[in-house]
Amino acid sequence: MALQEQLDKAREAVPRSITFLQEVSVKLRKVHWPTRKEATAATVVVVAITVVVAVYLGLVDFVVSQLVHLVLSR
Repeated sequence: MALQEQLDKAREAVPRSITFLQEVSVKLRKVHWPTRKEATAATVVVVAITVVVAVYLGLVDFVVSQLVHLVLSR
């Protein structure tokens, strides 16, 4: 009995998988894919923000470490 149920579930999975893949295909056609220019511009913005945040965090870390060193050296 259990084997038959497993086979039935497996047989149901194939049409469900096909339906899922068809729906994915429809959704992918609706996606606005960025142009190379848009992707490059977005990448430049992300890299610039990352550099700014890294420099800021580096400065904060340096200042805090200097303050801790100053307090602990007394």
